[in-house]
Amino acid sequence: MVAMKIIVLRRLNLNIFLIAGTLALTGCSTMVADAIRAQTALYTVQHTINPTFTTTVIPPEPQATPTFRPSVTPKPIATLQPTPTYTPEPYAEYRIENLASRSYDGGQLRVVNRMSENSYFIRDLISYQSDGLRIYGFMNVPKRGTPPFPVIIAVHGYIDPAIYNTLDYTTRYADALARSGYLVIHPNLRGYPPSDSGDNFFRVGMAIDVLNLIALVKSKGGQPGPLELADPNSIGVWGHSMGGGISLRAITVNPEIKAAVLYGSMSGDERENYERIFTYFSNGERGWEELLVPEDVTRLISPINYLDRIQAAVSIHHGENDPDVPLEWSLDLCQRLDALGKQVECFTYTDEGHTFNGEGDTLFMQRMIRFYDRVLKSK
Repeated sequence: MVAMKIIVLRRLNLNIFLIAGTLALTGCSTMVADAIRAQTALYTVQHTINPTFTTTVIPPEPQATPTFRPSVTPKPIATLQPTPTYTPEPYAEYRIENLASRSYDGGQLRVVNRMSENSYFIRDLISYQSDGLRIYGFMNVPKRGTPPFPVIIAVHGYIDPAIYNTLDYTTRYADALARSGYLVIHPNLRGYPPSDSGDNFFRVGMAIDVLNLIALVKSKGGQPGPLELADPNSIGVWGHSMGGGISLRAITVNPEIKAAVLYGSMSGDERENYERIFTYFSNGERGWEELLVPEDVTRLISPINYLDRIQAAVSIHHGENDPDVPLEWSLDLCQRLDALGKQVECFTYTDEGHTFNGEGDTLFMQRMIRFYDRVLKSK
């Protein structure tokens, strides 16, 4: 396992020998620490300076130097001062404050083709731009009710990208919302085919995909085109598991999002998330890069430390038998939001795991629709 880690570290070309000294502060596992120490030793061996040798240089024959008297006194030569260099903080772009201050623009939403149609809604394959990446997904547009329709951005959880399909397990929730009069856009986040791949450190890139999409709805909703029936002033998010964590970051960054449903959501504390990803979800294959970031920097990236920024109403749902994402994370978030005086409701489901089934799933969908109706349809 250590040898495998060394190969991964070398492939990513990280200056691990500089970072290794911070391991005591990061709380990384012994396996990661051993791998990085081994890489440090390897780097030292590979970069040992070879013994030097000297050569004798024969000086040129001395030449007679002509003398002359200058007619004017030469001006002194100005001494050039070195220009100070600025090295930006390497993680600045991932901080909550930086995400909140930058601009977002999804450009144009393009309908690729019609996927399906029924008596309640039509479903189109769509695409849009997100920081230079082409992001795909599907959009459900209601056929019943009175437009403009409130918009829900539905954010999927983690699935192995190799087996991902645009109509994934969250489709049934998007369909339930469309039947209830919501225009639902479900993006395939970066790295999920056929969307492009791009930087996704701390999954911030995926949050940017959502924030660019929201900016697109704000600018194009109600205008002629694919979003003509969308209400740009009534936008909510929905997220399960990984998607819940992405949605939490989105509402922390964008105060114009009015409602959020978090379902079996990952934590707003990125240290908790990546310890879980490293030890439980990936057996040491994923998450170690994020765990190398100093804790004081991770705090500036974690939404949990910026909950006071949230303006959205929040509805939290978690199964009490969830083996994957600890129930305590949702309970803690609920308590924090309540203590801050935020608009929040919290539900636990006795017999449900990470993804609900049967009666628990039906109850969850009833509650989420009732929540959105109260927040997004009440004028």
